[in-house]
Amino acid sequence: MTDPLLAHATEYGRMYARSTSEQFSVPSITTVISQQPHGLDGWFGYMGASSLANDPLLADCLGSPAKIKQAVNRAAKAAETYRDDAARRGDRVHNYCEQVALRALGRPHTMKEAREALAANAEEAFAVRFDEWWELFRVEPIAPEITVWNNTVGYAGTLDLVARINGRVCLIDYKTKGTTRDGLVKPLDDKVVMQLVAGMKAEESLVDAEAGTWEPWKYGDNPVLLAVAIGETEVRPVRANPEVLKHHWWKFCALRRVWELSADTLSAGTALLPIAPPPLAQAARTA
Repeated sequence: MTDPLLAHATEYGRMYARSTSEQFSVPSITTVISQQPHGLDGWFGYMGASSLANDPLLADCLGSPAKIKQAVNRAAKAAETYRDDAARRGDRVHNYCEQVALRALGRPHTMKEAREALAANAEEAFAVRFDEWWELFRVEPIAPEITVWNNTVGYAGTLDLVARINGRVCLIDYKTKGTTRDGLVKPLDDKVVMQLVAGMKAEESLVDAEAGTWEPWKYGDNPVLLAVAIGETEVRPVRANPEVLKHHWWKFCALRRVWELSADTLSAGTALLPIAPPPLAQAARTA
């Protein structure tokens, strides 16, 4: 996936600038959504316990406190390792999807290299399933990896694809997903609706990152909002329910306010200060 030129990693989360010569000023769509709490304690515990139980070196650790400690440290990092591996896999799959769209548009692409990168990591099945979906739905790409901006609320983001399917303009977000025991792609989280509706509510789209040129957003008038779960056994597209979009938009706006308050709190300074005992207490202790 092409890394957006205007996106920056900051202590406040990912943020966007108006051009390559300007400072970042608004949070990304995903940074805003990340303000929603996540109950992952159970998952982290499971990943750690599972990693320890399946550690091939576990038997050699018995009787050696140092080796046991090393095994525990490996298990403690299991969730982080899994997350990072999944993120890299997602980047490879997204990159392939982008290259497919660029090729269809007759623009320069590296589709062959992207496919080879998936094959080198035993992930080519994702590409095979994606190609099947692309042909079955007769996707007509308009703009892959398009950066959008909303100045009224104050956020920006990069949409995976704007395309036309069956005559309708669609805003599309790809999610690389694992497979269940039944061989089905894992279901998507409802948070993707916030991501899609935030894209729909954009006010501008990027024309030139270096010059900082933007144009009015052309694809926000009643598009179909599609989240596409890409797995090794199938690709499952789902449509955001038009009847609930306003609620997810209001929630997104509320989370944008939470992000602002959190950023203000972080920049305000140290929250807890050391304190010395009262002078009288010091005098009594030395008497």
